[in-house]
Order: sequence, then structure tokens, then C-alpha cells
Amino acid sequence: MTLGRTLWYIILVKLLIMFAVLKPFFFPSHLQGTEQEKEAAVSAELTGRVNNP
Repeated sequence: MTLGRTLWYIILVKLLIMFAVLKPFFFPSHLQGTEQEKEAAVSAELTGRVNNP
């Protein structure tokens, strides 16, 4: 039973590291500001992808 508990601790520590430490570095939030600024940023990104594949 101690082996299973140790493995769960390892899994939880790895998940904590992945989501709490690595996520902000690899997936930064690009959508910041008011709703209108967010809408404009998404619209510009989508139209840019359509025009420049």
C-alpha cells in the first residue's frame, strides 16, 4: 500500500509542476484588456490567418 501512496504523491507533484510552474511560461495569456480589445485582437488574428495561410 505504501508504493501506491508514493506513486500518487509523485503524480500530484508532477501535475503541480506542470500546471503551476510551466503553464505560464509556455502558454502566456495574450488576451488582456477590455472586451472590445479582446474582440479586435481575435478578429485581427483570424483575418490574418485567412489572408496569409
